[in-house]
Amino acid sequence: MPVKHQKTSTMRKEDDKGKREKLTYSVRTRVNERTFKRLEKLRLNGSCQTIGEVARKVLSREKIVCFHKDITMNAPMEELTRIRKELKAIGININQQTKYFHTSDNDAQRAFYVIKTAELYKGIEAKVDRLLFLVSQMSEKWLQKS
Repeated sequence: MPVKHQKTSTMRKEDDKGKREKLTYSVRTRVNERTFKRLEKLRLNGSCQTIGEVARKVLSREKIVCFHKDITMNAPMEELTRIRKELKAIGININQQTKYFHTSDNDAQRAFYVIKTAELYKGIEAKVDRLLFLVSQMSEKWLQKS
């Protein structure tokens, strides 16, 4: 069966040199389910937005950048995010206590804010220790893969 060529002028492609190249010919094809699933997998795991973009890159022998998501890192990443939020909140509280300390009128108020700030600092040590532990575990795992 002869291949049909349709000329179009609306599609454009960004090439490596920053020039815009018109994609003027349309190529249509049919594939079986197995091939379609392979193309879809490349689209989902890669940098392409459409199946057509995947097919263009395959046909023109361009690189398709694929991404791999390691789901075993989800739990540590969630914990790191939680620790970051907690440390940020503690930092904000310490800044508020420091402001109150500097604007207080007498030594009794200053002593109160010193004690409250010291209590906040006590909460930081355990969180930073956990943070450093998680980061070291993640770096060990990361370095194993390379």
